Amino acid sequence: MNQPSYVRLFQSGELQRRAGLLEARLESCDICPWDCRVNRRQGQTKVCLSGYLPVVASWAPHFGEEPALSGTHLGKGEARGTGNVFLGHCNLRCAYCQNFQISQGLRPGRSPAVSFEELAGILLELQARSCHNIGFVSPTHFVPQIVRSVCLAAARGLHLPLVYNTNAYDDVCVLRLLDGVFDIYLPDLKYSDEDVAREYSKAPRYVERSRAAVAEMYRQLGDELVLDERGLVRRGLIIRLLILPNDLSGLRETLEWIRGALSPRVTLSVMTQYYPAGRVQGGGLPLLERRIRPSEYEKVLTWLERLGFENGWVQPLEDQASEYYRPDFSDPALPFVDARDFAG
Repeated sequence: MNQPSYVRLFQSGELQRRAGLLEARLESCDICPWDCRVNRRQGQTKVCLSGYLPVVASWAPHFGEEPALSGTHLGKGEARGTGNVFLGHCNLRCAYCQNFQISQGLRPGRSPAVSFEELAGILLELQARSCHNIGFVSPTHFVPQIVRSVCLAAARGLHLPLVYNTNAYDDVCVLRLLDGVFDIYLPDLKYSDEDVAREYSKAPRYVERSRAAVAEMYRQLGDELVLDERGLVRRGLIIRLLILPNDLSGLRETLEWIRGALSPRVTLSVMTQYYPAGRVQGGGLPLLERRIRPSEYEKVLTWLERLGFENGWVQPLEDQASEYYRPDFSDPALPFVDARDFAG
């Protein structure tokens, strides 16, 4: 299998050039759609509460991602995990965030900031632990710092595929500078209604901006998910869709947009793991104060079938945990895994 594209960019000097361009944008920060225009290189902060140095809340091999990322114990391949780096803070304020303590609970100036060299060392440590890839979780507000750290790690032999695990509230111009840096995009598409996005994630024009971001990711990677001989993703786009209670995510409209604007062959990951977390636990958000119902789950499965989507995974409803039914990786088409087909 060919080496990740960022290795070639590093060898040509292009990755270093991109890192410089991205870092310059921190002087009047327009890294994400908030366009705050504060000088983060001098430690100024605004919406994302993040200054110059990257904030890393934790890092470890993670086994709860999609099977083609984490690996599988069934059939071909090994479960050695995604080497996830959980970045602190966030540019959204999702009321139900399952990582609430690190996305919204860290204080500026008291956060676990690390140097670029330290972050590079974390990436190399995860590689040494035999992870299949490196996943940056909530990377949007730290893109320049990530790319600079990848430069340092690539000089020391980093060669794993990089995963951009994002809430999709990304700036298209920044994503264009990431073309060839990340071989795997893993965005959420959270909503199809702007008012709902503003109410529950405090995100102006989320639908418009997230769709533009995912369209740019699709432009870069298309609808083909490239797997290696073990059934692990080497390159491609996987769109995550979290089912929210009371259809607050508006998944039918999102699926219709993906089919019409992108392709029915795009790989989807449909998640049932919602539970009342974050600010929902304190009450006052009645539409989010329960798990999803079987009828809501069945509707999504019906929409997937009627709209002709071909590739991806669906979490089982029974345990509503972060485990996925494993498809047969011998099939390169990665057909949808319907939980009803794997009962027992």
